[in-house]
Amino acid sequence: MRRFTRLTNAFSKKVENHCHALALYFVFYNFCRIHKSLKVSPAMAAGLADILHDLEWIIGLIDARAPVPRPFENLQEEKFKLRHYRNSRHVA
Repeated sequence: MRRFTRLTNAFSKKVENHCHALALYFVFYNFCRIHKSLKVSPAMAAGLADILHDLEWIIGLIDARAPVPRPFENLQEEKFKLRHYRNSRHVA
């Protein structure tokens, strides 16, 4: 892969981003791409998958692991509490 060299825009400076890109590539290669000599995906050949998956499936896996965003109302309440706490400390 060209991701290991600095000759392309896809080069990762951070190791964490590089690991994420490699993980996406390996999932795509094994579950979404038909191998030329096997005529099926490597995951299907190994018995890990019954169907050929697509990129939407990978995005669904990523979205399922993403943290749930906090509701906007709680953020406003916490800002109010913090403001009230700061104001109460200065009154002495």
